[in-house]
Amino acid sequence: MSNRSKAGAQAEPIYNRIAVLRAERGISRRALAEALGVHYQTVGYLERGEYSPSLHLALRIARYFEVPVEVVFSTDPFPRIGSAEG
Repeated sequence: MSNRSKAGAQAEPIYNRIAVLRAERGISRRALAEALGVHYQTVGYLERGEYSPSLHLALRIARYFEVPVEVVFSTDPFPRIGSAEG
């Protein structure tokens, strides 16, 4: 549990692939933040798992990358790249 938990905050972490998707496309945190209308630090908090996005923001991120939301976010950790073949 996080010491920074807020009332009503989710106890279960939300994992994401934002950093991977950004890197694949050569997009900076600042450019992504500007496209989404959020502060660039918010993108960093999201990538590090320090902040879980609202449903609205999660859907906007998925739309920005043109992928289903499940490609970006999960309640289970994503496998590390190169950790398994196939």
